[in-house]
Amino acid sequence: MPSSISSLAVVPTLCLIPILALAGPLLFRAVGALLGLYLRKKTDGRLSHILELTEQDEKKWREGRRSSGSSSNSGKDEEWEEVDTYTVGTSGNGGKGEADWDGVVGFFHPFCNAGGGGERVLWAAIRATQQRWPKAKCIVYTGDHDVNKDAILSRVENRFNIHLHPPTVNFLYLTTRHWVLASTWPRFTLAGQSFGSLIVAWDAFSLLVPDIFVDTMGYAFALGLSKFLFPEIPTAAYVHYPTISTDMLESLDPTSTVGSQGVHAGQGTGTRGKAKKLYWKLFAKVYSHVGASADVVMTNSTWTMGHIQKLWGPLRRSNRPIAVVYPPVAVSELEQEVEVSPESEKKREKVLLYIAQFRPEKNHQLILQAFAEFVKTSKSPAAKEAKLVLVGSVRDDHDSKRVYQLRLLVNELHIKARVEFHLDASWPEILEWLRRASVGVNGMWNEHFGIGVVEYQAAGLVSVVHDSGGPKMDIVVDVGGGFTGFHATTPSEFAEGFEKALSLENPLEVRLRARESAKRFTEEEFARRWVREMEPVIGLNKLKVTTEKRRV
Repeated sequence: MPSSISSLAVVPTLCLIPILALAGPLLFRAVGALLGLYLRKKTDGRLSHILELTEQDEKKWREGRRSSGSSSNSGKDEEWEEVDTYTVGTSGNGGKGEADWDGVVGFFHPFCNAGGGGERVLWAAIRATQQRWPKAKCIVYTGDHDVNKDAILSRVENRFNIHLHPPTVNFLYLTTRHWVLASTWPRFTLAGQSFGSLIVAWDAFSLLVPDIFVDTMGYAFALGLSKFLFPEIPTAAYVHYPTISTDMLESLDPTSTVGSQGVHAGQGTGTRGKAKKLYWKLFAKVYSHVGASADVVMTNSTWTMGHIQKLWGPLRRSNRPIAVVYPPVAVSELEQEVEVSPESEKKREKVLLYIAQFRPEKNHQLILQAFAEFVKTSKSPAAKEAKLVLVGSVRDDHDSKRVYQLRLLVNELHIKARVEFHLDASWPEILEWLRRASVGVNGMWNEHFGIGVVEYQAAGLVSVVHDSGGPKMDIVVDVGGGFTGFHATTPSEFAEGFEKALSLENPLEVRLRARESAKRFTEEEFARRWVREMEPVIGLNKLKVTTEKRRV
């Protein structure tokens, strides 16, 4: 309760930040420095406690390993002997001589136990950090009060098969996470959630001021607050998608090239539409300023990098280029679970598989319309046997209603006998469909990356994806001089893509090429790129007082 009250009490101060900025840079920096000093003094005691606790846990862990001898866990423990597993080069920032860096890295991820692709990035990043800098302390700021450290790490192992070194991972629990929920801001959601992230970030810094601050959820305003309070603390951002993009702004205009795309398509007309456009433009300017404050910026795709470069690039002070660090995908697991060979080819069916949550932006309607056109107009043998399988999770009543509407559309299109819905399918069920299907489908406009499409490729499926975003620019590209799939935009183009994908003369050749393409997105490749980008951040921290000196 006290922490919650403290966070609420700072709301008026956060509201004054824009006014302070207008009052002059000197006053702005002075107020930030004073607030930062207050937070440092407030959290020094907790820092000392965490360091002592880490030292005790490390000692217990080593004693336990010695006493267990050659137990079943020894193989897993040996990971931590390989300090430089993912080291890239020997640059001056973070080279082998700095493997004993023992600072505190704060990972801002209020929903760390969600179990999605964003969380896979978080845990893979922490593992790479631990293996490169084994003495570093990784702190996760989370709002998941219903689970303790052991439960979270157990879920990480079971869900992602990622094994972390427990002594150097700790969790600090936020009391203000509801401020970033969309349900808290039914109006002006973009601005509301961004303001809410300031409150949650203040909550985080009230618990502990780290040596390095890393945002892995896309809360750019948290990065800005960190620089306002602690200009000397290096910051890093991993951006899954821009909170607002130039494509979003353009989609409001029905006459633009993207005016028919996205969930806000063509909404920029009339008085209300013009007001919305103005609001989005103003928000984009503020978002650009706070995001540009990050010292190191990583993005999950070329598409995301392009938009972040447009928004943040012109305002950045750091000379470190914005980098693409593809998110880790369980490519190795899929290679083991799904066979791609002449024998497995005989078991493939004329199944088009679309794995996606039943959310509006996934555009299931487009795929259904395209499939109906394909089976009704194509005279090929493939069309007569083709089946569309929709696999996805249902999060709430809104998703349930959406599935009901999709079932109605299936009836209206007279393709009920050809379409199957599999809701909340288990991982073994999904693997079975990946073995049986021939084609993987993605209908989302401007999918930021497309982990599902990489999984299609790793399983040897020929992809037919929307001609935009990550699937177009990064994933479904030519490899080894040959194609790995097809791009489409309209129902007719998708129907044509289905026809081509199901009528290949040598589908196994394309499947093997797709599987080779997927190797660019392994967990090992992510770790190498992550370390490469974090090395300069560790280098910046050399100028600061080390954690041990701060404790003294």
